[in-house]
Amino acid sequence: MTNKKIILCVKPANLEEVGIRLNGIASELYSVLAGTSIVSLKANIKSVATVRVMPNLCASVCQSMTTMTGNIHLKQEAEKLFKSIGQTLWLNSEKEIDIATAIAGSGPAYLCLIHESLCDGAVKQGMKRADAIKVANGLFKGFGELIATTHPALLKDAVMSPGGTTAAGYSALEKGNVRNSCIDAVEQAYKITQK
Repeated sequence: MTNKKIILCVKPANLEEVGIRLNGIASELYSVLAGTSIVSLKANIKSVATVRVMPNLCASVCQSMTTMTGNIHLKQEAEKLFKSIGQTLWLNSEKEIDIATAIAGSGPAYLCLIHESLCDGAVKQGMKRADAIKVANGLFKGFGELIATTHPALLKDAVMSPGGTTAAGYSALEKGNVRNSCIDAVEQAYKITQK
């Protein structure tokens, strides 16, 4: 394996099983194993340099938000490799990549819950599900472009009129403790990476 690059894409629980089957030393190891430290990776797979990488589900449409950390001299190479599936961000510590995993790695599931809930709300009020899904899909697609360049508070204020529909709906979300639930979701997901 000397002078070979490895991109390790297995379940974290299978690291030891895979490691014992590999011989030699990899020149570069890129691991997408969530919550698996560089120390643990090096204990199971011999490599000169190691980078932890966390893409997300959006990689399947080349729109991943991929975070990375590890041997800094591999930063450019890692960015080159993983920009092929979307955006990349190099982080300065393993703690930060574990926090980022709780946002970008797990985030598609959180957004699916929001999407489904909005559609369920529309259906409850009398809209056909297929139409509700189409409206929500359009919302998510357009919003992705806006949020990339504009602070969320500014976008919220641009939509919310005094005493209007958005203010009423936003108030309901705050009463439902959605903000705190999102904060808790990131905390709980981060804690799992520390086990």
